[in-house]
Amino acid sequence: MATKRSPDELPQPKNNLWDFIAYYLRFQRNQRGLSGEALGRIIQAGKSQVSRIETGEERLDGTQAALLDKAWNTGGLFSILVWYASIGHDPQWFAQYLKLEERASMIRLYASQLIHGLLQTEDYAGALIAGGHSPTPDEDLHERLARQAVFSRPKPPYVAALLSQASLEWPVGTPEIMRGQLQHLVDLSEQPDVTIRLVPRTWNVGAHVGLQGSFQLMSGTDFGEVAFSESPGGGRLVSCPPDVVNYAVWYDRISAKALPEEPSRDLVRSLMEELR
Repeated sequence: MATKRSPDELPQPKNNLWDFIAYYLRFQRNQRGLSGEALGRIIQAGKSQVSRIETGEERLDGTQAALLDKAWNTGGLFSILVWYASIGHDPQWFAQYLKLEERASMIRLYASQLIHGLLQTEDYAGALIAGGHSPTPDEDLHERLARQAVFSRPKPPYVAALLSQASLEWPVGTPEIMRGQLQHLVDLSEQPDVTIRLVPRTWNVGAHVGLQGSFQLMSGTDFGEVAFSESPGGGRLVSCPPDVVNYAVWYDRISAKALPEEPSRDLVRSLMEELR
């Protein structure tokens, strides 16, 4: 049985808009004398998902918000709140993102400028963090490397990575660090649950949707599919199904520009040779 949380452990309405939604949903449910199961029937979700939404572990999506607005005649309040929360920028979203990454059964990612954190060596990550002038570099490095524990889970996620050629060519640290990082990508790409493909910097590829920036799609049996779009200082976690579909379409379009697996490994090896 799950441990009941104290009021201080529940989402606080002044933290951010998502926490306000979780708080207000719980408040309105209690005001109406409804159980979590009864609320689940309204938003077409199980009791456990209702609990996760109210405790901030999961987020109310646009479809669920619309069902609430209709059932409770709110004038569209929940839909408006979810819309504003979805378009905002919140540094705290990264903590939520990390929890989903740990639980994901499939991760699809696109890296535009730098090699993704899940794929970084310790030396590359350390040099990158040092270049960002972090006030807590050792802590940041430990947290980044800890994320890679997903690869050693009893059932690791399937990871499909699309990397721009530019992300492999940007010099980080030293030539030795970059060679080690590129070799690490080759080694990872040979694991059964990892696929790494490169988007080459050629005229044939030209301009494509991936030039807009890096993003990631995560799928899990207990949370469906969400997207995370990176930006300085935080990012944007997207759970509304129509918006997630947009990211899936963008991923597919970038994938169409990428090289197959073995030519991708060949390109990585050629970039390694240029560093000698």
